[in-house]
Amino acid sequence: MQRGKKKLAQKVIAVVVIVAILDVIGVPPAIMIFFVGVGLLVWRAAHRAEYQETERIFDFYVAADEILREKERQWYGFEIAEVIRQGEQLLASMVDPPPLCFFALGALYHRAAEYRGASQYLAALVEDDLPEERLCRAPSPQLRRYVEMLRRMEREPSSAPEAVAAIRSLERSRKKSQDLLAECREHLATDANSDKPARAYPVAVPSTVSEDPLGFSTNGVTAPPPIAEVLHDVYQEEQKTA
Repeated sequence: MQRGKKKLAQKVIAVVVIVAILDVIGVPPAIMIFFVGVGLLVWRAAHRAEYQETERIFDFYVAADEILREKERQWYGFEIAEVIRQGEQLLASMVDPPPLCFFALGALYHRAAEYRGASQYLAALVEDDLPEERLCRAPSPQLRRYVEMLRRMEREPSSAPEAVAAIRSLERSRKKSQDLLAECREHLATDANSDKPARAYPVAVPSTVSEDPLGFSTNGVTAPPPIAEVLHDVYQEEQKTA
């Protein structure tokens, strides 16, 4: 039996037990029906909210892939900044975010020519022992919902063709993470040796990563200042000086 069916069966059994207890203590059937109905509505609303929260990850993948794939289009700085902010909010809200989120954010920072932020995300993915997917054996409820939705999409690509295409494209690009990281560091070294100061933007990279091979977690993750505002100011300055 699948996990979803098991959970549904457990909920049905719990409802039956509660109704039986209420019947034994003499609660009128109308009141029982009322409370059962309210409980079902609350459960459905909570389930829908969790589903929408997970959907935001795939929406971020689609937006990030569009910017990274179509390099010939002239993207405005604030457009890239808005997608970066969306990804950073997701990263800060999850205990164990998918590694693909780190790559997507690093690549977006690279696309915006903000190499310090890009190097931090890419280094977390390539060098800082951020566990690969196969090493995560103790997922949080958020990650479990994400994986369940991901597997449904993979089995039925027609249900979410844009998200599936974006994930495949990002995974192909992810193989070049080491090369992107090296390029970012070359740019940072060049800026350090020139008179032009390098711009630094704090990013929500986990401060610690669990060394336990059975799972991983991030602690002390804090949301950075809105990157959209920073890049918007930079964009305005470049417009003035142009």
